[in-house]
Amino acid sequence: QVQLEESGGGLAQAGGSLRLSCTTRTFSGSALGWVRQAPGRDREFVAGITLSGGTWYGDPAKGRFTIARDNAKNTVYLQMNRLKPEDTAVYYCAAGDTVSTLTPILGGQGTQVTVSS
Repeated sequence: QVQLEESGGGLAQAGGSLRLSCTTRTFSGSALGWVRQAPGRDREFVAGITLSGGTWYGDPAKGRFTIARDNAKNTVYLQMNRLKPEDTAVYYCAAGDTVSTLTPILGGQGTQVTVSS
């Protein structure tokens, strides 16, 4: 059984900040990250981090979001600053062998992020 806990979404105003967390012992040895999906739009890569801490960001996240992980806590974080209304989406914790193969962890409900203008 997959162990996964996503949290931290919510409502923010444009320019504000939110911090997402994902704890998953099942995928603690994998690359981790976040993907998002807004209504009517394709799923979009947000950010990923390797087990050793190498980070990658999708274009919408560059310069505004920071991904980090605490391997001792089996947790990956996404600090989102200077939020924009277009960041509104369901954010899913993702895992993969590499950052380029990140896919949402099955069983995850995602966490809703809503940014108001």
